[in-house]
Amino acid sequence: MGYGFPGDADDFEAELAREINHADPADLTGIARLVEEFRGRIIARQDPDFDTAIATAVSEIRAARGTAQ
Repeated sequence: MGYGFPGDADDFEAELAREINHADPADLTGIARLVEEFRGRIIARQDPDFDTAIATAVSEIRAARGTAQ
């Protein structure tokens, strides 16, 4: 639905199908983990400060490494 990062919907559907096909019906922890992971990606993407925080982190890492932007 466009709530996450580009390509997330397709990746989620493919990974979910893979987890469902390989899951033990008594142990759905892999499916729960996958849903939690993508939920976190959606929450991050919807945060209005997310892009700024990523840009700041990248700048700090580059500065620490002494590399140009």
